[in-house]
Amino acid sequence: MYRIGIDLGGINVACGLVTDGEKIILKKSRPTWSKGKKATDVAAVMCETALDLIKDAGLTEDDISLIGIGIPGAVDRNRGFVIRTANVPLDGFDLAGFFKQYTKIPIKLDNDANCAALGEALVGAGRGKSSSLTFTLGTGVGGGIIIDGKIYSGFNHAGGEVGHMVTHVGGRKCGCGRRGCFEAYASATAIIHDAKNAAKKHPETKMIELAGGDINRISGRTVFDAKDLGDVTAIGVVNNYIKELSEGIANYINIFQPETIILGGGISNQKEKLLVPLRKAVFEKTYGANLLPRTEIVCATLGNDAGIIGAALLG
Repeated sequence: MYRIGIDLGGINVACGLVTDGEKIILKKSRPTWSKGKKATDVAAVMCETALDLIKDAGLTEDDISLIGIGIPGAVDRNRGFVIRTANVPLDGFDLAGFFKQYTKIPIKLDNDANCAALGEALVGAGRGKSSSLTFTLGTGVGGGIIIDGKIYSGFNHAGGEVGHMVTHVGGRKCGCGRRGCFEAYASATAIIHDAKNAAKKHPETKMIELAGGDINRISGRTVFDAKDLGDVTAIGVVNNYIKELSEGIANYINIFQPETIILGGGISNQKEKLLVPLRKAVFEKTYGANLLPRTEIVCATLGNDAGIIGAALLG
């Protein structure tokens, strides 16, 4: 038997056929808005993409045990009901009910970040571990909490918003409306913001040169590349970023003591350049830091496939 995982994004619907061995053997994607901008239009794109994928693989619906869908928002996983979404018009929509009009395949839903966390936990960097927390360091800080191989999202399905623990009371304004959230200091957006401000104060920094002379083109990679060249300003930005990232991670370790912390998103591409100083900073802050074994801190391994695989493994 096979499963299908769908990762719904604000631009594309990505759909994958996943084997019992938890590997994607065929993928298909379509623009999210190819039909229109109503809930039924977006749902139709997802449904048609999944059913077309089955045909492309030379299979029938009888060969598929589940269609799992990762939604950018809060869902009622028990009813297959979308509670609220940020970038697509599915608020209050019975998505599972919609699919059931066109297919007999069972449908499962969850938050897209939770699906990615589940994929990494079961198949990727957290394979073989009973508990893990995943942090995706991108525009914000997304992620998910996996305990005993299952997603934890609270009694109302809205938990696991790992970017919205406050680490600076009264600090920077966060997109969620609060001030001082972890996301506002530890996302890729945050390090780029800090780097641009530092470059304005220190125009001699190599970050500007590496960005082609345009401060607005500074990226997370620019900062780390300049640091590798010994640029003092970039070193300061990176050190401060690691300090901020370590504060939040240490807090979560103190609460959950997971076996593994998994870092995804563009910043995680720095691998050991990020992990070596980060581990040191985290373990200086965690409660009982001298106790062994310690939580592992590693980088994600599934890339953009994590959400598809995790959605397919729902249930």
